[in-house]
Amino acid sequence: MNILNLFGVLAFVAPWICNGECYKILGVFHFPGISHNILSTKLMKRLLAAGHDVTMITTLPMKDVPKGGTYREILIEGSEEYFQHMMATNNLFEVDKSGLISMLITMTNSFQDLLKLTFNNSKVQQLINSNEMFDAVIVEQFASDPLKIFAHIYGCPLIILNSIGPNSVVNNLVGNPSPISYAGHLFIGDFSKDLSLINRAKNLFFHISEYLVFTFFMLPHDDALMHEFFPYAPPLSELYNNVSLILLNSHTSLYPALPLVPNMVEIGGYFIDPSKKLPKDLQEFLDNSPEGVIYFSLGSNLKSKDLPSEQKQWILSVLGNLKEKVLWKFEEDLPGKPKNVFIKKWLPQQDVLAHPNIKLFITHGGLLSTTETIYHGVPILAIPVFGDQSANADRAVSSGYGLKLKYNTPEFTKENFEESLNELLHNPKYRENAKFRQKLYHDRPEEPMKTAIYWIEYTIRHRGAPHLTVAGAKLPWYKYFMVDVFVVILLGLLVVYKTGKWAVKKLFGRNRNQISINKKTN
Repeated sequence: MNILNLFGVLAFVAPWICNGECYKILGVFHFPGISHNILSTKLMKRLLAAGHDVTMITTLPMKDVPKGGTYREILIEGSEEYFQHMMATNNLFEVDKSGLISMLITMTNSFQDLLKLTFNNSKVQQLINSNEMFDAVIVEQFASDPLKIFAHIYGCPLIILNSIGPNSVVNNLVGNPSPISYAGHLFIGDFSKDLSLINRAKNLFFHISEYLVFTFFMLPHDDALMHEFFPYAPPLSELYNNVSLILLNSHTSLYPALPLVPNMVEIGGYFIDPSKKLPKDLQEFLDNSPEGVIYFSLGSNLKSKDLPSEQKQWILSVLGNLKEKVLWKFEEDLPGKPKNVFIKKWLPQQDVLAHPNIKLFITHGGLLSTTETIYHGVPILAIPVFGDQSANADRAVSSGYGLKLKYNTPEFTKENFEESLNELLHNPKYRENAKFRQKLYHDRPEEPMKTAIYWIEYTIRHRGAPHLTVAGAKLPWYKYFMVDVFVVILLGLLVVYKTGKWAVKKLFGRNRNQISINKKTN
């Protein structure tokens, strides 16, 4: 019996035991957002469980550190306070009004202070100045280009953790093709079902605007910041695409089919854990709701309490008229709420969505929330506010498992809110489509976290796996798009045309002169 138990333990642990060698891995995650921290912490925890030695530069301490490899944590002091101040002084419900270019510039200016806090940290400086070496550096691609200096310092592969799917930013890092004719910009999303002239022109405008802001504003600012701390470093433009592997938090159950080069790997949903038992009050509330429950949450950064009073009142009046109960993540007391509305300041979202009585999820459309709703097969009403939320909502609409009411637009009204809820609750096609997407999500060769660990170890084993990098990754844009070739062809055609024109002129000019002389002689 003891031997059988031993075999059982070994069978459970075996997938996470290092394949012959354990590696030293440095994770640099400077952004304090809760959703970003979830993504980075889940990955580093599993690397630890796999037996690797992990050093993590982070903004929030890791809880429940798993056994396995050794763990060292360097907290970036002041980043969490700075981020909270930034959130408090900016009305996130108004952010999307600024436009793409203004938003990119504002993000660059705001997030540079977070980078400075990272580089200025005494323990980070101590680590940089030590003789310690690492087998790989993992950095989240989010306003973080100067952090690529760490892989240069340690002379090891750079692995990018991308919190969303393939987009123009990460595509450029590894030369991934991104046809503007059908690959939507990050803030446009899936427009593959409407490739009209107007939509394609809009997509082109977004891509060109982003490229110009990045080339002439973001990259020079980031380069100057990096050289402020590392004056002898090469230009950031040289480090920019020195990337061995990109882990994408996406999957074709969530994103439209797009090209991926070999060193881009989809691990969408890797952060989702098996459902756990709910707290007693929530369990009883959900179990005793045979008519169904609507779950309502605007995520970790947006606060429902910050909605304008008028909007809160008409939202409550609509929810109060439903036969279904409502579970709303609301950050303060809510006087006068209807009897069918139950509020909590914090809710275990994944565990709530797993309950069979959940009929609908009202969400801001964040990618983590969208992924979780697909994981559990629950339709959504998306109320996107800023960033990629609108694009995520568009994908839900085009895939048939949700509807969208964009905030700060004329469509966000009491009448449309009520109509959308009734449509989603009473038309079975939305739940059927959500269940279909759920099947697509779960139908994989292996769990996404196992895929992530395999490719990280593979990249280290093969010293950055340069054989996976396409030649186009190092090409400047004018070579990548064959502009120089077309220019040479056009110049050649122009030379041929001019030469031919000159030859014809000379030939026929001489003939005309000869005819004229002959006429005069006669």
